[in-house]
Amino acid sequence: MVTTVIILSLILIAAVIAIRNLMIKVERYEDITVDQTRYLQNISNTIRDSQKHLKSLDEKGVFQGEDEVGYFFNQMINVQKELDQYMLPENYGKKEE
Repeated sequence: MVTTVIILSLILIAAVIAIRNLMIKVERYEDITVDQTRYLQNISNTIRDSQKHLKSLDEKGVFQGEDEVGYFFNQMINVQKELDQYMLPENYGKKEE
């Protein structure tokens, strides 16, 4: 009887230590995930801001032309179109209620 209690106590202590270590790892991974989500949201916001700025410049028609500036502006628009594919949805990383 006493040996059974000692064995169960040791198993319980080992389980508590294992669960504690796993909880610490999960909390660390959650922190990393939150940081990475913020990073991705910042990149997406930068892409969105540059998209708005290029559209406002394009609406004004300032850089329309066949010269080097017009060519460069058209290439910038092409780069922006490529970047637009990587924009995150507005609700990315936010908790669902």
